[in-house]
Amino acid sequence: MRFFGLTLAVLLAGANAQAAQDLQDREMALAGQLRCVVCQNQTVAESRAPMAEDMRREIRTQLEEGRSDTEVVAFFEQRYGAFVRYNPPWKPSTWLLWYGPFVAVLGGFVLLLRTLRRSRPENTPLTPAQRERARQWLDDDAENKERP
Repeated sequence: MRFFGLTLAVLLAGANAQAAQDLQDREMALAGQLRCVVCQNQTVAESRAPMAEDMRREIRTQLEEGRSDTEVVAFFEQRYGAFVRYNPPWKPSTWLLWYGPFVAVLGGFVLLLRTLRRSRPENTPLTPAQRERARQWLDDDAENKERP
């Protein structure tokens, strides 16, 4: 009987450890989906800011209360707006976030092409004065190269 009691205690301890590890894995996965509202360029999982620590603590508390991942993300989105999601959802209000960089690059290429077309020299022949000046430069350059 003592053997069964000891075996049951070990199994329960192992189950509790596994449950704690699963909870921590879920917490870190959710923290990786949320943006630190202080740092703004790091996820809550990466950030060491006090606010990020508070957010991780809140995630853990809500998971311990039995809330789903979707409910936890919705809680933070309600509190901080869609910006808190590191990968914003696909909806009309976030289309600028998704398409903005591509539009900016395309606009840059269009501006570059327009600038290059305007600055392209025309193929007009040289005037006699310009020809004479070019001939003098070439002659001067040839004389300078012949001298040691």
